[in-house]
Amino acid sequence: MKIVVVCTGNICRSPAMEVLLAQALGDSVEVTSAGTAGMPTWPVSPPMAQLLLSENPELADAVNCFRSRPLTEKLVNEADLILTATAAHRADVLALNPLALRRTMSLGELARLSTAVDPVPWADADTPAQRLTKLVPLAQAARHKFAPAAAQTDDIIDPYGRGDEAYSHSYRQINAHINTLLNSLRR
Repeated sequence: MKIVVVCTGNICRSPAMEVLLAQALGDSVEVTSAGTAGMPTWPVSPPMAQLLLSENPELADAVNCFRSRPLTEKLVNEADLILTATAAHRADVLALNPLALRRTMSLGELARLSTAVDPVPWADADTPAQRLTKLVPLAQAARHKFAPAAAQTDDIIDPYGRGDEAYSHSYRQINAHINTLLNSLRR
């Protein structure tokens, strides 16, 4: 399974999402990232890199080797699942390929909706990739269970240029969404 995670510059939120999801989901899933206004060859922004490495020193190679890239139609077309930092990024993905609708959601939306899915029969879904393949359409079908206002908490704030507290807040949001998703995949 190929997952592409998307934010704006591909130097703060999506690199964090990429390395944390890749670590959590393991080898059955290939996770990459890109930015709607990607800044080719830029590394992970230092404050986000520091947050990632302070809690996950084993990610040093992934964080230090990371380089930003722009989102392309090719990346969208090749992805099995596209997870964005915000609803606006989702719209940007769909502008590149409207047919990606059923496989594009914000990370926060997928995490939130996954909690509304009744336990999924995982009998024939041993890997995270197989479980995600089953979970995504069930989560999308659960959208009707939430008021539109619930989506306001899905977006991950953009910390770029906003100081350490904004980076910390963004990082906590990413971790919370990933942990919620992982808990849903384990039930």
